[in-house]
Amino acid sequence: MSSVFTKIINGEIPCYKIYEDDKTFVFLDNNPVVKGHTLVVPKNEVDKIYDLPDEDYRALMDTAKKISKHMEEKLNARIFWKVIGVEVPHAHIHLTPQDENYGKPLSLTPDEFEEIREKLCYN
Repeated sequence: MSSVFTKIINGEIPCYKIYEDDKTFVFLDNNPVVKGHTLVVPKNEVDKIYDLPDEDYRALMDTAKKISKHMEEKLNARIFWKVIGVEVPHAHIHLTPQDENYGKPLSLTPDEFEEIREKLCYN
């Protein structure tokens, strides 16, 4: 059975996409801890990040680095990386901008999600 991330990658579940290439997919977390909370996901559905094939692991890290630098520039904030790996059985990296609200529960409207997506969309 496909993970929720694979369903997002395949377009079966809508998301606020930031970036996509042949190996990775990047979108806004739908339960953000701060505005701009982003997930970097390999297209290869593997539960644990350390079980990814080397090529997919490097692609995931390269994308996380590229998008973090982009987010830092667009949001004027330091970007934290978290690899937690318990919520969804599909390897992923959380990118979270540091701000005064970091770590507090956050609820965003679809318009707020779209505003952030447009700001962070990477071409």
